[in-house]
Amino acid sequence: MGFRRKRKRKDRRRFRGVYLLPNLITTGSLFAGFYAIVAAIDGRFHAAAWAIFISLVLDGLDGRIARITKSTSGFGMQYDSLADLVAFGVAPGLLVYLWALKPYKQFGWVAAFLFVVCGALRLARFNVQQGSMDPRYFNGLPIPAAAMFIATSVAFYYEIGEWAPERHVYILAMIYLLSFLMVSNVKYISFKKTELFRRHPFHTLVGLVLLFVVVATAPEIMGFLLMVAYVASGPWSTYMYYRRPALAEKPEEEIPAPRPSSP
Repeated sequence: MGFRRKRKRKDRRRFRGVYLLPNLITTGSLFAGFYAIVAAIDGRFHAAAWAIFISLVLDGLDGRIARITKSTSGFGMQYDSLADLVAFGVAPGLLVYLWALKPYKQFGWVAAFLFVVCGALRLARFNVQQGSMDPRYFNGLPIPAAAMFIATSVAFYYEIGEWAPERHVYILAMIYLLSFLMVSNVKYISFKKTELFRRHPFHTLVGLVLLFVVVATAPEIMGFLLMVAYVASGPWSTYMYYRRPALAEKPEEEIPAPRPSSP
């Protein structure tokens, strides 16, 4: 009995409460993901795509605010993972099924389910490997990027209108490819080491402003093209990831001693 009482007291001390601000932002991300599911069921696919984008923005904010305010916790990490599974796994999976994969019957819903389960496996592996991997890279395509690829594809179709090609089997192949990339060992740049609160060269600011202007001019088209570029960057990031350790281990070439100058 005494041992049980001590254990209960220790558990109470360990879980004294939760940090409100980051967890409220995570709740907002979860709400946007749930709204995307409702909008997809109602046939409002464009609204569902934008809801997934809003969820992505909030998901990026909660972690940064938790680190800035020093309010990170194990509870917040687990809650964030569960919210990500709904917003970036279930919501885009259902969206792409109702939008394009339903005519393929069992092949369509199996592809949508594969996307969800590979996203769940990707999140579980990320939680286990956190702290043991190079923070500059993700191991496999991040589930928010895979979800945004689907969301921007939907928005892109709505933007180009009558010029959009018919939704053929290539979308089915795209879902299988995204699912494979999430559970693969292909490396993707994480941008976690980007320090926003230190000095950068002036041309960096100019480049970011130009990028913002271009995206703001045609967000549906440029957002899709940016996601295509990020997904396609995996092989190059993987090459750079494995090339740098090899360069670090390569012995430096012997520098010949300078010849004595003539008197």
